[in-house]
Amino acid sequence: KFSTKSWGNGEMPSQKRLITKKAGKISAMSIIPTTPTVVLNETPLHQAQASDSPIESPMSEDSPVQKEPRPIGRKAAKRGINYTSNTSKFLEEIAKQNALRIEIDRKAQEEDMAMRLEFAKEREYVRKEREYQRKENEDKKDRETMAMDTSHMSPETKQFWKLERKAIMRRRLFRDDGPSNTDWLNDENP
Repeated sequence: KFSTKSWGNGEMPSQKRLITKKAGKISAMSIIPTTPTVVLNETPLHQAQASDSPIESPMSEDSPVQKEPRPIGRKAAKRGINYTSNTSKFLEEIAKQNALRIEIDRKAQEEDMAMRLEFAKEREYVRKEREYQRKENEDKKDRETMAMDTSHMSPETKQFWKLERKAIMRRRLFRDDGPSNTDWLNDENP
């Protein structure tokens, strides 16, 4: 059987003695650790001591006073500065590009609206011009029809131009003054 026992003689507490019993014979060996002592929060596990002093006592988790965070190393600080400055420069550049794009789009929309308005005005002008030309041509044709000399025409041709004149007079009376009394046009008197 094996058993371990700590030294009680003031020697290193990490050293232990191994006592073995073989065939009724007891032999003792000492175990000397060759690895470094495990340290947690700057205090070795085997040397944790209870202290009444508030300075030496470990901080409790609910204590309002907290330890200061570990300072950032030089390389990490340089990386952080470069990263944040590059990121902020990049974000500023994106914001500038977006503002520029928005301004260009706004100007393009204004120009597009101006062009559409100009085209609409031009189309309206062309439509009115065509209407005016159509009306002028119609008036010219009506005047020629009304001024036609039917004295040397055959009776059928005279009748045709007489009907044309009545149609022109009806159209003019209804267009200019609205519906009116046109009974005199229905008379058979030439």
